[in-house]
Amino acid sequence: MKINLKPEMGSPVLAIQNLLSWNKYKRLDFSTDFVKGRRLQKHEVSWRVLCTKRIGASISCSHSFHEGINLPSIQELTDARVIYSVAPAMGHNQDSHPESHLRVPAIVSALEKMELTSKFRGPEIIELKNFKPASADDIASVHAKAYIDGLEQAMGRASERGIIFIEGTGPTYATGNTFQESLVAAGAGLALVDSVVAASNSNQNPPTGFALIRPPGHHAIPKGPMGFCVFGNVAIAARHAQRVHGLRRVFIIDFDVHHGNGTNDAFYDDPDIFFLSTHQDGSYPGTGKIHEVGHGDGEGATLNLPLPGGSGDIAMRTVFDEVIVPCAQRFKPDIILVSAGYDGHVLDPLASLQFTTGTYYMLASNIKQLAKDLCGGRCVFFLEGGYNLDSLSYSVADSFRAFLGDKSLASEFDNSAFLYEEPSTRVKQAIQKVKHIHSL
Repeated sequence: MKINLKPEMGSPVLAIQNLLSWNKYKRLDFSTDFVKGRRLQKHEVSWRVLCTKRIGASISCSHSFHEGINLPSIQELTDARVIYSVAPAMGHNQDSHPESHLRVPAIVSALEKMELTSKFRGPEIIELKNFKPASADDIASVHAKAYIDGLEQAMGRASERGIIFIEGTGPTYATGNTFQESLVAAGAGLALVDSVVAASNSNQNPPTGFALIRPPGHHAIPKGPMGFCVFGNVAIAARHAQRVHGLRRVFIIDFDVHHGNGTNDAFYDDPDIFFLSTHQDGSYPGTGKIHEVGHGDGEGATLNLPLPGGSGDIAMRTVFDEVIVPCAQRFKPDIILVSAGYDGHVLDPLASLQFTTGTYYMLASNIKQLAKDLCGGRCVFFLEGGYNLDSLSYSVADSFRAFLGDKSLASEFDNSAFLYEEPSTRVKQAIQKVKHIHSL
């Protein structure tokens, strides 16, 4: 396969060209073997070195593999308003792939630049460190053992070849570090759930968690990887909340521009986990139709709302008020988990919604309040998509501001010249149809 490298590296044009080119790969059956991917040049960057180059040596972004987890003290959790973890997966990377190792460092750099770390905000913000990777049993709460074992066994081959493709529709690649990096990403989310739940036991206003992690997870199906995703981070966290903390009713909001088909499939017949996805109609992977509402005991506990291309801030505000809030109120969750994809931004190269940095501020602020109203403030966000590094990092930073109760600075980044009239009639029709189907 030849990839045309004439456009500037990292440009939207190149990302789209590569995505279209990679779609020629066919999906793997993990009950047999991994595809024999061609060897590509490995581009390894030390996370410590990259952090030092991008944001200065004063901030530590490292994770560790300590056997025990070192949670913040109750007093620290009481004082905090935001708690976040960082798992950048620097060894999981393919040159010019849109889901690159630059994504999380760009966010961390923006947080530092915009003074949204403990260095500037003191006890209001905690970076959770020294968390341990998820265990194989944690992963197996969602994924088939054959898949987990097959991926682990393929790491030797990936190390030899530099890159192998483990699924073709995205495509999803693996390096020799992918298995361990994916365990770390899932573990970062579990540690945040533990911390937020611990804080909620003694504080009516616990900090909101944000897992700044990759690889993303919401496309990964129980039997294998899909669409850049390796393990279903938010789904694994949902099972952890149930199993470890006794939080039986989990409400998952997925506002990524693409349907979270993996999360959808994991809980399609489960009445105790409500999955609500808003996504661009007709986008990858083509699932998440409005009539897909769950199966068996889980019928009614899945809500899919495909939005027409061009939907933006007005559409999403209406969706939140008329769909998300009444669904959550009726479900009465014990915790809210969020698949936070920032690829609906108008500047993102892989879709065509018109969300702005201000849209993501609104979502973060309103979801935090929803959790406070319904489930003792227990809420954890998980990074999913977002492939324009500027809009991604600014939008995550503005989400942090929402959690802190600070004023949005979206107006300093958003440019109305990129926006056009939203398809209001089609948006209204979609909202009315989903409200009818779910009796909202």
